[in-house]
Amino acid sequence: MPAPILANAPSFAFGSFDFLCSQSPLPLCSLLQSTATLAPVEPTCYARNIDINSGSYLLFEPATLFVQIIALLMTLVMIFYIRSKYTAVGRKEIVMFFYMYAVTIILDFLLVGGIIPPASVVFKYFAALHAGLFVSTFWCLMYNGIVGFQWTEDGTSKSLWTLRLSTLAVLLITFTVSILTFLNIAGLSSTSPMGLYILYIIFPALFLIVYVILQIVLVVTTLDDRWPLGDLLFGLFFFLLGLVTEFVLGSYLCEVATHYVDGMFFGTIFTLLGVMLVYKFWDSITKEDLEFAVSGKANVWEQRNPLLGDDEVVGSLVGGNGGGMHNENW
Repeated sequence: MPAPILANAPSFAFGSFDFLCSQSPLPLCSLLQSTATLAPVEPTCYARNIDINSGSYLLFEPATLFVQIIALLMTLVMIFYIRSKYTAVGRKEIVMFFYMYAVTIILDFLLVGGIIPPASVVFKYFAALHAGLFVSTFWCLMYNGIVGFQWTEDGTSKSLWTLRLSTLAVLLITFTVSILTFLNIAGLSSTSPMGLYILYIIFPALFLIVYVILQIVLVVTTLDDRWPLGDLLFGLFFFLLGLVTEFVLGSYLCEVATHYVDGMFFGTIFTLLGVMLVYKFWDSITKEDLEFAVSGKANVWEQRNPLLGDDEVVGSLVGGNGGGMHNENW
């Protein structure tokens, strides 16, 4: 019954992954040890596995893996549409967020599904990389919240390299702390992973909160239309709903679904919906120059002197001989 399973779950404690790992099979859970048992904490309820090749291989979390494939396909579609908006504000910056999300999905697929076995030597390094990608993806999202304020012109080398280098720095810091924690060296311990907890749990939460606040300020102060706030708040709602279904109700949902799915399945779905609404929000607050987006060429305006005949044209292209006009709708 669901009640006993929830009762046997470890209690929530700041700085400890015990409760989170008891609800969802995060990739790093098998590499951390409980302070009570000095052994990795396993989920109190597992989703059913698929037996491949007469028991020689088990595929874990098959329902979640299916959703991740759909999430990857949807992300590729969103990337395509973002790249097609040639002159939209922050296009190059926001597309990097979706690239980061796509790579995180792929790595999560390999780790959660057991394609990279937890017993393998390289598993801990891939798990550390996954943690780094997870945190740096939230950093990338927060940076995109700053882009709309035009602290520097979007799409320029300064903006893009600031994003790339800062994202890489966050990834490397998280990766380093993760792998040192898994290996129990440099003063970090897998039984007391406070540093990893702050990087993996607290920092992404702060990055998300800052992004939401910045976008609310941006919409209220610069736009006449308030409808984009609906996309933003619904995206936040779905993300929080994903956290609740995965880490609060995970074991209960697993029992109710008779082990066919667990909390990670629902968490992945709601996270995807949240990411899709990030795209919808960005799309609703950006305007592209259709003059360039459709043809990629500047329109030619002809300036006619009403005192002369209709056939006497004094306009031409900007930069051409004749000093014409360029229609700029930015």
